[in-house]
Amino acid sequence: MFKHILIATDGSELAQKGVDQGFALAKALGAKVTAVTVTEPIAAMLVGEAAIALSLDDYDKAASANATQILAGVSAAAAKAGVACDTLHVKDQYPAEGIIEAAKARGCDLIVMASHGRRGLSKLLLGSQATRVLTHSEVPVLVCR
Repeated sequence: MFKHILIATDGSELAQKGVDQGFALAKALGAKVTAVTVTEPIAAMLVGEAAIALSLDDYDKAASANATQILAGVSAAAAKAGVACDTLHVKDQYPAEGIIEAAKARGCDLIVMASHGRRGLSKLLLGSQATRVLTHSEVPVLVCR
């Protein structure tokens, strides 16, 4: 069925549920796993005077350190689940685009991710990365709540 699963995470408690379910599925199917976290471009994170307060180098270092911490947690969860897992940090991409690009580049045939399930105004204002991935992915997407 699925031979290579991409599991997307932002390191949140909610995303961990998607990670756990992705590992359970991978173990049941004997599938290969790649876990990905995506760091947004600095322009998406800071606007106005705040952009001046943080240098690009400082942002890159902080983003890399955060990604390393997130992916170390995923690696530990993979070991606990008994699943082999490669990790990937995609830099300077919006999450949905980075996830889709990583799935293509790694030859994944399923994307697993969590969703906050936002509705109404909060969805409009905050957006939905899961919705964007579902809309633009060429491979199936399993969304965990």
